[in-house]
Amino acid sequence: MKVVRFHAPGDVRFEDMPEPEAGPGEVKIRVRNCSTCGTDVKISKFGHHHIHPPRVMGHEIAGEIVALGEGVEGWAEGDRVQVIAAIPCGTCDECKRGRMTICPNQESMGYHYEGGFAQFMVVPAKVLAVNGLNRIPEGVSFAEASVAEPLACVLNGQELARVGEGDDVVVVGSGPIGCLHVRLAKARGAARVFLVDLNRARLDMAADLVKPDLAIAGEEVDVVKAVLDATNGRGADVIITAAASGAAQEQALQMVARQGRISFFGGLPKDKPTVTVDSNLVHYRELTIVGANGSSPAHNAEALRLISTGSVPVADLITHRLPLDGAIDAFGIVARGEAIKVTIEP
Repeated sequence: MKVVRFHAPGDVRFEDMPEPEAGPGEVKIRVRNCSTCGTDVKISKFGHHHIHPPRVMGHEIAGEIVALGEGVEGWAEGDRVQVIAAIPCGTCDECKRGRMTICPNQESMGYHYEGGFAQFMVVPAKVLAVNGLNRIPEGVSFAEASVAEPLACVLNGQELARVGEGDDVVVVGSGPIGCLHVRLAKARGAARVFLVDLNRARLDMAADLVKPDLAIAGEEVDVVKAVLDATNGRGADVIITAAASGAAQEQALQMVARQGRISFFGGLPKDKPTVTVDSNLVHYRELTIVGANGSSPAHNAEALRLISTGSVPVADLITHRLPLDGAIDAFGIVARGEAIKVTIEP
């Protein structure tokens, strides 16, 4: 079968490898869609400490079952399924406490296991053991289902930041994650959602789709002033930094309302992971700063429900569809900010 496989930083190949077979407790699927994200770009350029090459990339996966391994029950050939990306162990103290997103033994599709940039792939038994194989609801396409994984991560972030009724929410970063944050915040009852990006062209492309209440181009105006002006000096209830920007994290403290919540959703580069935080602002204004790390199997199931009910539309966010041999080109499209969401259709 054909795959897109990482061999070394800067060395990703479209090549042949043997078609896998499902072992005990496993399920084999025909991949129908595997969408791309910024992490794929980073892996292609720099590798990842959890990836021991060669490794088939891709972790936003949807397809149909073509074979069942020994002992698998409750599934049948032809079932349409979505696969979680982050695989918790299900047995550690954190998992037992319901904190599967921070499982210290977490493994991932496309990292520890062969990913979805392939014609066929095997869903590991560990995924099935934690209810990480989800049925795609009727009326939801494979392409839409592949976006359930990033939406699940967004859902986790907004739950931790307690986004809710009547909130003014600022989303910094207008990539696919930022677009999903805008739509989910509205679905959760936010009063107003502001979208911020440095790049005017990228911001306009996103804003045309997700229709924030205000689009703020950081290259043109003072973002903090723009948010304070829009909120009569109060600041926003929630700031979500959906960009790998330390400056954005520091600005968040300047434009958040009293008792507001700040989500450090986007991780920072490893060579510059620190920011300056005015501790007195956090103290006297009773601010909350939260992280957000991936998603749980339950988040993935809920993301599919949100898509299926129309609460969070995702079909129009898929701006590019490419065949498997176009996956490497897709990384460039994503890196240059020319698309919202690029999906690969093996």
